[in-house]
Amino acid sequence: MTTPMLEIRDLHVRIEEREILKGVNLVVPKGEVHAIMGRNGSGKSTLSYVLAGKEDYEVTSGEVLLDGENILEMEPSERAVAGLFLAFQYPIEIPGVATMTFLKAALNATRKAKDEGEISTPDFMRAVKEAGSALNIDADMLKRALNVGFSGGEKKRAEILQMALLKPKMCVLDETDSGLDIDALKVVSDGVNKLRSPERSMLVITHYQRLLNHIVPDVVHVFSDGRVVESGPKELALELEAKGYAGFDGEKAA
Repeated sequence: MTTPMLEIRDLHVRIEEREILKGVNLVVPKGEVHAIMGRNGSGKSTLSYVLAGKEDYEVTSGEVLLDGENILEMEPSERAVAGLFLAFQYPIEIPGVATMTFLKAALNATRKAKDEGEISTPDFMRAVKEAGSALNIDADMLKRALNVGFSGGEKKRAEILQMALLKPKMCVLDETDSGLDIDALKVVSDGVNKLRSPERSMLVITHYQRLLNHIVPDVVHVFSDGRVVESGPKELALELEAKGYAGFDGEKAA
């Protein structure tokens, strides 16, 4: 039996005294793109933060396996080295650090953790130029401080550029369509689609079906009250768009 890229087993998570994730079960096979859809407050973004290792959340029970390895005991940096990447809904601004400098530091930190040598400047510049051209990222944008003064589209394109350079095996995209107009959405989606591969899986978290017109998932999961209550083919997203989430409230997948 092939080991899934991501397997979440009965995950319970709370923040302070409030339980947010209430028994999440989810399997993403290698090479597949899965989408999570749910209303505000259903726990979708909490799941992404827990996967990435955000400190505020307490895992009370359950397991998260990345390619068969339990990542819950790992530091966020160790999870990144293991191949997990989170594209934030609201990317963080880092004043004083040029985007290019940040990208090279992130790439070399990952290479060092894998006992690989630092990438040479010519090779790095070549990789950035190749990946950046597909995302309409020019040299001027790369010289600017990371995400400082960036438009919504620029922030999301910078995230996908990081993904293209780091080559993670499991990508979690948290509401990547947030703040994007139609043109920016298409550019970002095209960048994501170019990274689809038999050795890479993706979990796309979104409110709206429109993103899934561009990044077409293999499976759609409906999130409600801290757990997956329904899973189905891509057409499930159309049903949600037409009927809303009310019909799924209180259900639990068998």
